[in-house]
Amino acid sequence: MDDLRLSDRIDALARLEPTSLPLLSVYLNTETNEVGRTTHETFLRKELRQRVGTFAERSPDRESLDRDCERIEQYLADELKPSARGLALFACSGADLFEAIQLQVPFNENRLVVSDRPHLYPLVRLDEEHPRYAALVVDTNAARIFVFGTGQTLDSVEVRNRKTRHTQVGGWSQARFQRHVENIHLHHAKEVVDRLEQIVAAEGIEHVVIAGDEVIVPLLKEQLPEQLRAKLIDVVRLDIRSPAHEVLASTLDAMRRKDEETDEAVVRDLIGDYRAGGLALVGTEPVRAALERGQVDTLVIAAAAERMEGGDDTANQLVTLARQTSAAVRFIENQNLLASVGGVGASLRYLST
Repeated sequence: MDDLRLSDRIDALARLEPTSLPLLSVYLNTETNEVGRTTHETFLRKELRQRVGTFAERSPDRESLDRDCERIEQYLADELKPSARGLALFACSGADLFEAIQLQVPFNENRLVVSDRPHLYPLVRLDEEHPRYAALVVDTNAARIFVFGTGQTLDSVEVRNRKTRHTQVGGWSQARFQRHVENIHLHHAKEVVDRLEQIVAAEGIEHVVIAGDEVIVPLLKEQLPEQLRAKLIDVVRLDIRSPAHEVLASTLDAMRRKDEETDEAVVRDLIGDYRAGGLALVGTEPVRAALERGQVDTLVIAAAAERMEGGDDTANQLVTLARQTSAAVRFIENQNLLASVGGVGASLRYLST
């Protein structure tokens, strides 16, 4: 599944049937620490030894796990890229499963789970924290359009138009020159918006961040069609020559600020709809039942799984059900917002009959 987007790979894992043999879900932070060393290998060696040791020797479960351990060890030695900062592994040799996902963003902690299906909560949360979006960095004669996702540049395009030279003239000639400059800027803005619209449509982008100056940004906004305007998250200041990693950092910060700003409104509207008997539910069991019926449009869940009713296992079950039924998942960072409803709610596609 290497050619699939992270979101597609999560969906494929969510749809796997439970296995009769133990399935390993491994999350590793492969970054170096403050002394230049990694900790994931020590963690994994210890955890695998302890977990595997709980299964009887020569049993089918143990034999499957032993093969998984060998495969994981070989993968880490031969295939883990030095540039990777995070790694998710899902393995069950008895079910012919080995899925490795290398990422440019780290997981918060190393973790290993043994179950009958993939444990997806950390991966779903990382995907939601690092969505695919478009960033446009533009001035009056050049533009760079980036598509970012999971902490890296997925694609980039440049648009260049004719520069206008500053000329000191007066009277009627000055006015005519100024109109000429404005026409060039307007043409440039239209071309950039057209290119951005093409990329957003082709890539299925839902969010856009623009970085530009006080001259070009108003022109761009005037040219944005309604669909693009609805996707605009923020406008920030960046130099057209900014390297890609600076553009990523600045625009991702803007995305997160917007997300935090809207969390309160999302929860308030959700609980309000529930109180009014509308298209919303709150609480673990009602939401779980709605997910099983395919009734949920968006699962709204506390970002700290241990703080919600039922803890980490329940949180994982809910986000897995959401991905199985094509429901969106919205993580709420402020734990107080969902505390009164057990840490989880859902907006619905339809009411039960």
